[in-house]
Amino acid sequence: MSNIYGDWLKAQRKAAGLTQQQLADDALMTRTHIAHIEAGRRTPSREDAVRLDRALGTGDVLRSFLPQEDVAVADYFEAARQLEKQATEIREFAISFVPGILQTEAYMRAVLSTAFPPWSDEECDRIVVTRLERAEILRNPATPVVWMLLDEAVLRRPIGGPNVMAEQLMHIVHLAESQRIRLHVLPFSAGSHPLGQAMLTLMRFADQPPAGYTEAIYSAKLHDSPHVVERMHAAYDFALGDALPRKESVAFLRATAKEYEHHE
Repeated sequence: MSNIYGDWLKAQRKAAGLTQQQLADDALMTRTHIAHIEAGRRTPSREDAVRLDRALGTGDVLRSFLPQEDVAVADYFEAARQLEKQATEIREFAISFVPGILQTEAYMRAVLSTAFPPWSDEECDRIVVTRLERAEILRNPATPVVWMLLDEAVLRRPIGGPNVMAEQLMHIVHLAESQRIRLHVLPFSAGSHPLGQAMLTLMRFADQPPAGYTEAIYSAKLHDSPHVVERMHAAYDFALGDALPRKESVAFLRATAKEYEHHE
């Protein structure tokens, strides 16, 4: 991913004789956030860009030339993947597939087998390794706090067949029963809801602004705008209000897994 914006910010900071911490203090931001912008992992909000311009005396350059959010999925996902490692809280909404950090290897390969054009064996192996590495964040018993809101369609779509689905759903059940994740199912009976158009990941951090990541077919966006991320959180909370309670959600997954087992 091109990092012209971050490189230019870094050059201007150094020309002004400022460390990342000094610029962060002047712009009312955190040093970590400055580091992410310079490395191309984050895009500043418009308000951040105004404060950076003011701190560096660069007029309105940083505000005027904010990167456009229209690059490919792979580029934005890599930035989101790096942020995922640093998050203190992750909230996921899945509308069609089990979220990546919850997927079993068999389920992953079943999903990848439906790609068009098809992935090569080497590409599939690389993606599987990446997803399994992402799931390592769940080995920490406390951080990040993980909320999973699954549309009922995720459970009903028989990816890979009954055996794969039964194993996948029980894997999620075990994570929920161990209290490593907080699980909720949004049943079909809830009808229309504000998250019904794409998958959503929301992330909070200890020392930088929250972020959102949305993904649809052949497109994705990493969202930094505080206003947009706030609206995403509000939509998530609204949908969560129509979801099944935690214990009922776990029971729903366990019952659905048994249905798949009976279809073997």
